[in-house]
Amino acid sequence: MGAFGIFSYEHTVKETEKIEEKEEIGIIENAGTIRNEKLPAKIGFWQKFKAFWLQEIDWNKEIKIELTPKQQKIENEINEFLHQEITWEKIHNFLFQEISFGKKK
Repeated sequence: MGAFGIFSYEHTVKETEKIEEKEEIGIIENAGTIRNEKLPAKIGFWQKFKAFWLQEIDWNKEIKIELTPKQQKIENEINEFLHQEITWEKIHNFLFQEISFGKKK
């Protein structure tokens, strides 16, 4: 059996047809480790990591993110900062503000 299914360079057309007939009947040859029933007893970190990063995502569905109240507050502050109204007067006041050096008395 090839790496990507029943087809490989070693099979002839007749061998491929025989394999397809056996699969239709339900006979599986050389299933190998793909259908091995000796599964790990405990799910480890890497199994969880791979399951998360290699999961299928339906890009047609709406993605919904729920934030905690603290996260929502921070997100609101960031949006408020990014979308603030900028005027030339504010820029002028910022650039020409009075700066003092040294200790205050």
